[in-house]
Amino acid sequence: MQQTWRWFGPDDPVTLAQARQAGATGIVTALHHMNQGQVWTPEAIAERKAEIEAAGLTWAVVESIGVGEEIKTRTGDYVQKIENFKQSLRNVARAGIKTVCYNFMVITDWSRTNLAYRLPNGAFALRYDKIDFAAYDLFVLKRRNAEADYAPEVIEAARTRLATKSEAEIAELERVLIDWLPARDFAYTRDSFRDMLEIYSKIDVETLRANLIAFLREVTPVAEEEGALLCIHADDPSFPIFGLPRVMSGAADVRALFEAVPETACGLTLCTGSFGSNPNNDLVAMAKEFAPRIHFAHLRNTTHEPDGSFYEADHLGGDTDLIGVAATLMAEEDRRRAEGRIDAEIPFRPDHGHLMGDDVGKRSNPGYSFVGRLKGLAELRGVMKTIEAFRSGRLA
Repeated sequence: MQQTWRWFGPDDPVTLAQARQAGATGIVTALHHMNQGQVWTPEAIAERKAEIEAAGLTWAVVESIGVGEEIKTRTGDYVQKIENFKQSLRNVARAGIKTVCYNFMVITDWSRTNLAYRLPNGAFALRYDKIDFAAYDLFVLKRRNAEADYAPEVIEAARTRLATKSEAEIAELERVLIDWLPARDFAYTRDSFRDMLEIYSKIDVETLRANLIAFLREVTPVAEEEGALLCIHADDPSFPIFGLPRVMSGAADVRALFEAVPETACGLTLCTGSFGSNPNNDLVAMAKEFAPRIHFAHLRNTTHEPDGSFYEADHLGGDTDLIGVAATLMAEEDRRRAEGRIDAEIPFRPDHGHLMGDDVGKRSNPGYSFVGRLKGLAELRGVMKTIEAFRSGRLA
């Protein structure tokens, strides 16, 4: 598997040189300054690609060409936005970057309630606390009809929890939930967020799924023409939040999409952390079922708590069998090589590493500090080397 590294561009405090020192050979990035639905120009792509190659690396995966809310709702100038996506896809593919990750999460991207949850060993992780989330949703945001989404005991626990929080703590919870995200160049206010929620109150799961399928039926032929691979990312977390529809939260969602759009160019980013946020998902089983159409992998782990909360664990800790997932993906690579597929090698990246060591106190994108991902990549590399040794007979 190709070892890659998420890089947020020239402003990322983690440098390309550090990514190479960590052992990565490929970079996963995007033109984050051109991600409001405009066309990525060949000149801008070439400039970013040259910067990466000058550091001795390759631009392995685009993550992501943005899919705007207009496309998801099929309103406004969505027709032009789809045409722009198609042209950006052509341009990156013609520059030699053939794997393109995207997501169809509405309004939010990945959502957590705490970006610096202190672990017993003193490192810091990302965390989703169900009660904190409910407290914000019910009593700060005051989303219309939110009470219907929570059990009575959760509502009471949320009310009690909110009463313990200071104004500063409430403000930080809101910042984390609605106006912060790495590489996003705008922020929601409470009112603008409510306005977006109102738009999506009229769109149910099946409507959103139909909009996703309609989008892919337009862009997948372009990917096929250009020899590119599209790979949808999971919802994160992979269960409903804010009453919003979710269409990529489990095996049934992937199955429905692949049945509707059967072309191999329409594939999956297997994010073990996002799918793994839902304890009902069996990641090894999903890796086996969808292996031929997994074009990219995010490998990380989560630890679940009884009330539905979770935090991001060590890469080889937590509740997901990453060794089993890695073995499955490596077996799929062998199968592809036997078929002569040019996409035999599956790129992966360590995802959402802990904040630890001398990164603590430095500027970093939460989940994307250097040392934690260095540790995660080293652990995953060791797993893959060990699997290779067993399969070659060097270990019994």
